[in-house]
Amino acid sequence: MHQAGAFEPHVIFGLSPLWVSTIVLIAVYGVIMSDRLNRAIVALLGAGLLIVIGPLDQIEAIKGVDFNTIALLTGMMILVGITRQCGVFQAVAIWSVRQARAEPWGILLMLQITTAVVSALLDNVTTVLLIVPVTLAITRELEVPPYPFLFAEVFASNIGGTATLIGDPPNILIGSMVGLTFNDFVIHLTPVIIVVMAAQAVMIHFMWGRSMRTTPEHQARVLAMKESDAITDWTLLKQSSAVVAIVILAFVFAKPLHLEPGSIAMLGAAVLMMLENYTHHAEKQTENVVRTFNEVEWVTIFFFVGLFMVVHGVEVAGLLNWLADLLLKATGGDLKITTLSILWASAVLSAIIDNIPFVATMIPLIKAMAPAFGGEQGLMPLWWALSLGACLGGNGTLVGASANLTVAGLAERAGVRFSFLEYTKTAFPLMLVSVAISHAYVWWRYL
Repeated sequence: MHQAGAFEPHVIFGLSPLWVSTIVLIAVYGVIMSDRLNRAIVALLGAGLLIVIGPLDQIEAIKGVDFNTIALLTGMMILVGITRQCGVFQAVAIWSVRQARAEPWGILLMLQITTAVVSALLDNVTTVLLIVPVTLAITRELEVPPYPFLFAEVFASNIGGTATLIGDPPNILIGSMVGLTFNDFVIHLTPVIIVVMAAQAVMIHFMWGRSMRTTPEHQARVLAMKESDAITDWTLLKQSSAVVAIVILAFVFAKPLHLEPGSIAMLGAAVLMMLENYTHHAEKQTENVVRTFNEVEWVTIFFFVGLFMVVHGVEVAGLLNWLADLLLKATGGDLKITTLSILWASAVLSAIIDNIPFVATMIPLIKAMAPAFGGEQGLMPLWWALSLGACLGGNGTLVGASANLTVAGLAERAGVRFSFLEYTKTAFPLMLVSVAISHAYVWWRYL
């Protein structure tokens, strides 16, 4: 978040900017949790109220919006939206199944690995949107229960997404607003995520995988599926593969190139749109560009815009500095206790509330602790604790992360029951195991 600068709030009726901004923040959180109104509407209403009542004016509210985050999200959504049209993700899923020789336990493992890797390179919601329909088709052919596969993919998407800057929205927020690079996330988080993913796969194997059985006839039907049949456009496959590879390389070398992730993603999106329109839609470019922009999750983008403003309101009013001081007093200013408290609190709270608004609120709060820990460099363990807690904690319940609700919705449309209680009974203990592994890693590496 940006510093308040010389802004002086002028609140109607002489009300306290601190109390007004705090009440609006709590109200926004409460309505988002109730799920009675779309979260983008809630966040924008909250931002509008702050501007009208006076804790912010329009100029100060816009200062709170991190446009690097907005550009990174939008650019990646366009890249993925175009790439998915060629069928490459379905082909990768079919390849995974064939590698497992259509053995149910092997498919369960391979689909988890595939989901985790794709989620790390793209984003977890898009990944499950592409993998789940293929999974449902495969489980139908094998006549095995689809629920364990879908459950495992939820976990794998959130775990894999934790490994990189672009895999999960909380990481995009932390990376952009703190100035951490793609390489920083890979170096600091990928090692523990590999361990967490391995532990998760073993636990899921013992819960479901080893007891699954099918017949040779069913296996033969699945093995008859061919990766090449899933590819619908070979030219687009080559174009999108090249552009996505260059974008990821640019993320890796962003620092020496003096480029921000948002610029890289937007330029990559523009290049792929140009190539796709030049090759496929020379006569109908406007229609196709409109269709491509419709692939962007504008609900998420405008949710971020409103949320940035609401959180900036409480930052300007001084609430986050006050909370930071309170947290430091509670932990005695001890870096170890503060870091591990943030890890566990982030995990548990992210299972209950959406991890995006939680992380957006925590970032400026943690920044306010810099003087107590010797400057910004002293905050590094806290950033990794926040990322691991928020991203992995999202696995704890169905409402913890967007990917969870996406899978549940797709499953229910296909007639597969995905209840909140049934999911939480299994998921919450497994989530705690992944956070315990992260606890050991953070303690060993940073504390």
